[in-house]
Amino acid sequence: MAMVDPELDALKREFLAEARAKVREMESKLDGEEGPDSLERLAYLAHQLKGSGGSYGFERISDEAAQLEKAAERMTSGAGGVKQKLRQHVANLLAEIDKHLRELAASP
Repeated sequence: MAMVDPELDALKREFLAEARAKVREMESKLDGEEGPDSLERLAYLAHQLKGSGGSYGFERISDEAAQLEKAAERMTSGAGGVKQKLRQHVANLLAEIDKHLRELAASP
């Protein structure tokens, strides 16, 4: 049976709450006016999640954020048909974050 570390769980909850806020900001960037600043912010937020997600052991969050970062960079360089991929990565991130929040809420 895995040992429960309350301090680590608290840090994970804090990370997930912050990650959720970042993903919500990403959604607003995708729903708002497109522009280089919005895409750069999207790539920046994804880059942050990519690094910190792996640090907390959330590999899916890290992988999804890495793909989102690449897609945002491609869109910045003018590649077409990327916006739907961006939306899918954002949705996947949100689902993964919510899953981990539920798991942590259920732990003692």
